[in-house]
Amino acid sequence: MENEKVYQMKFAKIYELLVNKAVRKDRTKEEVDEIIRWLTGYKQEELDQMAVSKIGYGEFFQNAPELNENRKKIKGVICGVRVKEIEEPLMQEIRYLDKLVDELAKGKRMEKILRA
Repeated sequence: MENEKVYQMKFAKIYELLVNKAVRKDRTKEEVDEIIRWLTGYKQEELDQMAVSKIGYGEFFQNAPELNENRKKIKGVICGVRVKEIEEPLMQEIRYLDKLVDELAKGKRMEKILRA
């Protein structure tokens, strides 16, 4: 039930929160966009459209053009849970993004964040 609430949240609101988190830590919206594009395969124009649309967070990930294969290399803890141990596939995708933006906010270099 809790997952459903997250899936129904508007992507535009979550996106705003992710960008604000990065900017507060002296990072940029462009870096957040790069992370999202890397993870999901969306083009910048598509991302810009969704950032002002009513699309739900779950739907945003379900419709992702091409989830990056290297996302499986993302490890660590987010919200007290190991990313690899999240059993719900859609929630795991959401937490991957949370983890990447956390890494950005903590000052990691983009090459490391994007598992290059």
